Amino acid sequence: MTASIQPLRADIAKAPNIDRLQALVGQDLEAVNQIIIERMQSPVAMIPELAGHLIASGGKRLRPMLLLAASKLLGYEGTRHHALAAAVEFIHTATLLHDDVVDGSDLRRGRKTANIIWGNQPSVLVGDFLFGRSFELMVEDGSLRVLSILSRVAAIMAQGEVDQLTTARDVETTEDRYLGVITAKTAVLFAASCQVAAAIMEADEASEAAMEAYGRYLGIAFQLVDDALDYASDAAVMGKEVGDDFREGKVTLPLILAYQRGSEEEREFWRRTIGRLKQDDDDLNRAICIMNRHGSISDTLGRARHYGQLAKESLAAFPDGEAKDCLIETVDFAIARAF
Repeated sequence: MTASIQPLRADIAKAPNIDRLQALVGQDLEAVNQIIIERMQSPVAMIPELAGHLIASGGKRLRPMLLLAASKLLGYEGTRHHALAAAVEFIHTATLLHDDVVDGSDLRRGRKTANIIWGNQPSVLVGDFLFGRSFELMVEDGSLRVLSILSRVAAIMAQGEVDQLTTARDVETTEDRYLGVITAKTAVLFAASCQVAAAIMEADEASEAAMEAYGRYLGIAFQLVDDALDYASDAAVMGKEVGDDFREGKVTLPLILAYQRGSEEEREFWRRTIGRLKQDDDDLNRAICIMNRHGSISDTLGRARHYGQLAKESLAAFPDGEAKDCLIETVDFAIARAF
């Protein structure tokens, strides 16, 4: 049994992108990048070397850009958002360093992961260093509300990572449990990035809630697409090997839906390959065939579109303009990566 592993994106040239978002926040992002470079320095040479490997590895800085764009949407004209956007990027980078160690990953954005180059212990410790830098930036900002939002997020993300460990290889995991994991691991930092913009503007409760909802729904959609692409893309698109989730025994929505809809023979296949992690050379191809038979990849993308629409609707009360258009197009970009 074979399966064709092809990128889902059929026409990259016409796909939505984040060029307008990057142009909108370009000058602000330069200031953020300068703060990142300054704050990742250390007299211990390995720290900036290892941190810089990931920070400078081609990431889009999407979460900082969301904070900057949300600030423009709300009419903020100061500079506090620069340091806070850097804090968000440090949190994100720290969690990536830790995640790669936990997952045993060897590729990130198409490059060898820090844990492969320097080892697990330095990767974890540099991640801790970046968490520390992020909290320094939060404290220097002086807002208890901002500190409350971002410190809570750091705890929730760690909790989500632990929760994912408990669902690993558990093919009986429910869709609700999975959504809880990806909300904690991914979506809450998207949400906080947007919510912080409202906090520094001291916006009303409804506006802050709307910004949080936009980021959270966008983050869920983003992760759903990533999980679908793991079975239907290639390393050039994802920056990691196709089928990494399968090989690591991660239970994501495409697998959950395929298991729920499958025959007893198919369920036994999942129990062997994921539950007991006993995999043969052709098992990834068979897994993709089963998923395609039951529409679990396409339905995962359908759910991503649903959450993307909820994200757009969360912006309804804000004034029309370039910032709002960019945030809407960012949702389209997150979904279009799969097509």
